Amino acid sequence: MNALIAFSGRNTKEMLRDPLNLAFGLGFPVVLLLLLTAIQSNIPVNLFQLERLTPGIAVFGLSFISLFSATLISKDRTTSFLMRLFASPMRASDYILGYTLPLIPMALMQALLCYVVAGILGMQLTANVLLAILVSLPAAALFIGIGLLCGSVFNDKQVGGICGALLTNLSAWLSGTWFDLNLVGGVFKKIAYALPFAHAVDAGRAAMSDDFSAIMPHLWWVIGYAIVALVAAVLVFRKKMLSDNG
Repeated sequence: MNALIAFSGRNTKEMLRDPLNLAFGLGFPVVLLLLLTAIQSNIPVNLFQLERLTPGIAVFGLSFISLFSATLISKDRTTSFLMRLFASPMRASDYILGYTLPLIPMALMQALLCYVVAGILGMQLTANVLLAILVSLPAAALFIGIGLLCGSVFNDKQVGGICGALLTNLSAWLSGTWFDLNLVGGVFKKIAYALPFAHAVDAGRAAMSDDFSAIMPHLWWVIGYAIVALVAAVLVFRKKMLSDNG
């Protein structure tokens, strides 16, 4: 346990050593929220209603957490740091947990910042905001798991393209953040709801609109995908441990 706590603390320090990327990860979703709110004020249709837009932005912003986690673990893999740690009694699950724990507060801070800014812009801040932030935790675990899985397979340059470009675009277009998926319908909508991103957004929107019965049907999808991503990250990381030690 002491080794896990020390490892998590070290990873926290590594994140804080890169304040520019940290500020970008926290601030970019806010910039999008401000931009889309400005657009809404100049168009006649209610396209970007804050109560619907904010949960989507909060989920989309978590894609940057994936990039953080992927970069952190891939950089450690390409140096001798992990090779030295492999001599410790820590298991693969301990390493993945040690990377995950420091990122959870960052994800919560990012979501909280989005909702606070939305409140400043005019959205009514109620107790539902706290529920929506809590509902975003499985999505945070999902994005962290995806990042750790990618970082366990690819190097730090490759994860930039996968988590920084591919994943952000997937979560943007297939989450229903920017437009109603029902407007497209068909195969596109089926693909979107076969993936977890739209479910994560809809769970947040259900929390904000007092539709509590609709939260868990969407959230189970996200939780299932998060478990798969984290378990896959552990298994792949364990394989890398064994091959490196062999």
